[in-house]
Amino acid sequence: MTDLLPLDPGVLPAGIRSRFVPGINGLRMHLLEAGHETPGRPAVLLLHGFPELAYSWRKVMVPLAAAGYHVIAPDQRGYGRTTGWDPDYDGDLAQFRFLNLLRDVLGLTFALGHRSVAAVVGHDFGASVAALAALARPDYFRSLVLMSAPFAGAPSIPFATADRGAAPVAAGPDIHAALAALPRPRKHYQWYYSGREADPDMWRAPQGVHAFLRAYYHFKSADWAGNRPFRLAGWTAAELAKMPTYYIMDRDEGMAATVAREMPTPAEIAACGWLTEAELAVYSGEYARTGFQGGLQWYRCRTSGRFDAELEVFSGKTIDIPSAFVAGRSDWGIYQKPGAIEEMREQVCSRMLGCHLVEGAGHWVQQEQAGEVTRLLLDFLGRGGG
Repeated sequence: MTDLLPLDPGVLPAGIRSRFVPGINGLRMHLLEAGHETPGRPAVLLLHGFPELAYSWRKVMVPLAAAGYHVIAPDQRGYGRTTGWDPDYDGDLAQFRFLNLLRDVLGLTFALGHRSVAAVVGHDFGASVAALAALARPDYFRSLVLMSAPFAGAPSIPFATADRGAAPVAAGPDIHAALAALPRPRKHYQWYYSGREADPDMWRAPQGVHAFLRAYYHFKSADWAGNRPFRLAGWTAAELAKMPTYYIMDRDEGMAATVAREMPTPAEIAACGWLTEAELAVYSGEYARTGFQGGLQWYRCRTSGRFDAELEVFSGKTIDIPSAFVAGRSDWGIYQKPGAIEEMREQVCSRMLGCHLVEGAGHWVQQEQAGEVTRLLLDFLGRGGG
């Protein structure tokens, strides 16, 4: 599929170009960039999440470039027009482990001629890659902004165990069995996304990919009136079940059926200024071609725990570069792992310059409230971030 062309300039704001860079860790990487006309600018790297694309950053790229930055937003491994990754559920999962995803973006910025990156900004699952960048190469990635997904630290190596004897640590309760045993049986979306059925359920959704994504984006945005998040008391089935069904799904339903129930009306779609039908068509066109399995492989790497051991080399390590956190006030993502936002703010990020909850935004904060997110990013960069 190396014959893919750049995105049509007609779908991009003026000042953003679409291009490919081959030979990046086995990939031909597609990226959007702004501020590329002037060599020597400091780089800002923008990393998208699921189910998103480099295109998700279109509303903040030009203002950042106008402030003097070379703004780089790649389609990450498994997404969009980046090719060279294995789309097979039974293929090589190791290529999607997080250290390799970091290698992808490090290789890309090296190829573009940057000896450092002023700020790495990650949204949703992109925040995991951005946080790992800050842990592994703080000399290269000079500041960090996490969006919508708090980072509570690397997997931990057991500590002070030498004198406890050889007794194994007792396993905790099975959260999946507990969710399934609720009066309304439920399941966790990340483990659903890790299963074989998730990609065909969404890619071949009865309503079509375009309508599926419209409902999915609506359901997790501030436009859906039910998004009024609050802190959960703990990682228990009863507490997790307080979240909407896009996170804690009904046990016997897939995601296509889950979001179809919340499909916005034609009037609501017409009123959605942050994601017009033409803009949504860019997403649906890409996912109709690729399917979702590439992004779903990231979930499998996380839920399987298969690659945790290599991340344990960062156990107990703090993020000591200037950092900030931005999320929509209507985003349940900040509370889906109880205690994570507090751990990030109070223990993991030693130079946290601010945690911001943006009014009028749900999970897609940089699209729903692009102006305020741009202001926060520029303020952060001006105060020492980058």
